[in-house]
Amino acid sequence: MLSPADLDTLWLTFKVASLSTFLLLLIGTPIAWWLARTQSPAKGFINALVSLPLVLPPTVLGFYLLILMGPNGALGKLTNALDLGALSFTFTGLVIASVLYSIPFVVQPLQSAFNSIAQQTLEAAATLRASPLNTFLSVVLPLSKSGFLTAGILGFTHTVGEFGVVLMIGGNIPDKTRVVSVQIYNHVEALEYTQAHWLAGCLLAFSFSVLLVLYTVLKTPPQVQQLK
Repeated sequence: MLSPADLDTLWLTFKVASLSTFLLLLIGTPIAWWLARTQSPAKGFINALVSLPLVLPPTVLGFYLLILMGPNGALGKLTNALDLGALSFTFTGLVIASVLYSIPFVVQPLQSAFNSIAQQTLEAAATLRASPLNTFLSVVLPLSKSGFLTAGILGFTHTVGEFGVVLMIGGNIPDKTRVVSVQIYNHVEALEYTQAHWLAGCLLAFSFSVLLVLYTVLKTPPQVQQLK
């Protein structure tokens, strides 16, 4: 059975994943829209930068974020100057790291959804004197609904399954930064295989259910399938 400590890690993981997914959609939407519509020479660079977490080892990203957020890092010095303290080994730092590590899992499905919208559709809205914001809200969003749903699900589940980045940035502090992936590692390290089975089984069932929805109900487009 799940212990109170295991339940605490599940709740903390849910909070981190929920907040991270909200921020990912908030940040990822304008990035994806720009990538889908721009002809800028910088498009390739931004695409590569956004996709970097797909190929970069999590510990590498976690290491550089730890340096950046630490007391002597650029971001750490800024937050200390604002009396916010260093972000490393905090819930806030955990969320920031999760957003950066999961951003391609949100941007790429949204970019694919935006690319599928015909230019004629947007031009028709413009001829009706719809502002760019109105066009986006009344035309683009409804046509991209499945893309947003896919992006939200992938962003959430990828955050839930993180280990390397969250361990580097958050450490292993109970009720503060110890998420479920770290708790499973703790159980295995202590040879507590029964408890590890319970937690790992919960994640396995959750992950499979999500993928089942993506591949059967939502019929995820090939671009997103290649992501996973």
